Amino acid sequence: MGKGTVYDVQALGRRKSSVARVYLVKGTGKISVNRREFRNYFPKATSRYVVNQPLELLKVTDKFDIYVNVNGGGTTGQSGAIRLGIARALEKLDPAARPELKKAGFLTRDSRKVERKKYGLAGARKSFQFSKR
Repeated sequence: MGKGTVYDVQALGRRKSSVARVYLVKGTGKISVNRREFRNYFPKATSRYVVNQPLELLKVTDKFDIYVNVNGGGTTGQSGAIRLGIARALEKLDPAARPELKKAGFLTRDSRKVERKKYGLAGARKSFQFSKR
């Protein structure tokens, strides 16, 4: 991914507090996240599985090179954001794939975020242990 590179498609994905910018180019299936190799960036197999889901659904794992810039959040949020970004980019390339991606739930932005801690409580909802005496 150099300066002045022309991409086939680009899309944005969000999850929790993570934002992923995804760029798709015709290629051999190489995935690069923040200029690092995919396997090194996500050592957990579950995170890699989540990222690959839309590609495996449409059977295009070895047809595109994917470059991703992602920031914010942790590994789970980032992998979810990348999945949404990839799904949106694939939909831009092939609008006929939309029903399949939609049915699998890959085009839906997961709006769940961490609830804020409330005053007088141990967390968002958990309270301190009650003592009668």
